[in-house]
Amino acid sequence: MSLLNAHKKSMKLMGNHFEITAVGFTEKWAHEKIDLAVREIQRIESLLTTYHPDSETNLINAQAGMAPVKVSAEILQLIERSIRISSVTQGAFDISYGSVDNSLWNFDTTMTQLPDPAIAKQRVRLINYKNIVINKEASTVYLREKGMRIGFGGIGKGYAAEMAKKVMIEAGVESGVVNASGDLTTWGNQPNGEKWTIGIVHPEYANQVFSYMNVSGLSVATSGNYEKFILIDGKKYSHTINPKTGLPITGIKSVTIVTTNAEIADAMATPVMIMGIDAGIDMINQIKDIEAIVIDDNNKLYASNNIKLTK
Repeated sequence: MSLLNAHKKSMKLMGNHFEITAVGFTEKWAHEKIDLAVREIQRIESLLTTYHPDSETNLINAQAGMAPVKVSAEILQLIERSIRISSVTQGAFDISYGSVDNSLWNFDTTMTQLPDPAIAKQRVRLINYKNIVINKEASTVYLREKGMRIGFGGIGKGYAAEMAKKVMIEAGVESGVVNASGDLTTWGNQPNGEKWTIGIVHPEYANQVFSYMNVSGLSVATSGNYEKFILIDGKKYSHTINPKTGLPITGIKSVTIVTTNAEIADAMATPVMIMGIDAGIDMINQIKDIEAIVIDDNNKLYASNNIKLTK
């Protein structure tokens, strides 16, 4: 009888690099299960994408300020959960961020100065999760203001990872990892019986590991400015925009969230960056079963109450 092995497949999905691992006796069996996960992620992408005019997301956006749009129960529930996270984070997480004018930020080398704060604030005026109206009975979503747009960039990868895991578990995969470009979820153990070892990316070097964690049955998501940022007068500005001001956040290089659900991990990483170290960690400490690791601009590490790291 052959021994258990961890079988992996890498592919591009949702515009991101995914790596899916299934523990099984044969590569053929494992890859069949991974293919089920891939199809599930592709199905979710077709619902959430803003690149196809007939996606549910685009249909909602097209009717902003005009009429409610009937949507699937799945999208309705995802939006409902997103609004709940917006409420918990006092609007630091907000799926209506899609309303911001792309001309405000392009994060290329031609940017030499920050936008005028008054103009930036004007451009983000349509970002307001309170103007997303859900009618559960009719299964409709309505954006109150014309020009409003929703997008799932802050929660979609985590949701897809969580659903891919669900499909694989239902198909009999007892141990595995779904890594959605750094937003990952784990279950079971490695073939040797040990927990999965997760590397936290170094905030300065995207291909280096800053620290390790051993996890099983947990999800990890990292939000950072190590890949997308601009330098103005020698100061680094993150691609993460504060939805209240329209200006980029400073002071934090990366936030890693550890919790039981990949969707929650994905959605909570950016709000902690926006809220700042003290307020962000204080919020995390008040929520059950969720932890955070924050690295500031000076590479100093801050963590919530129950984090244990190994160098």
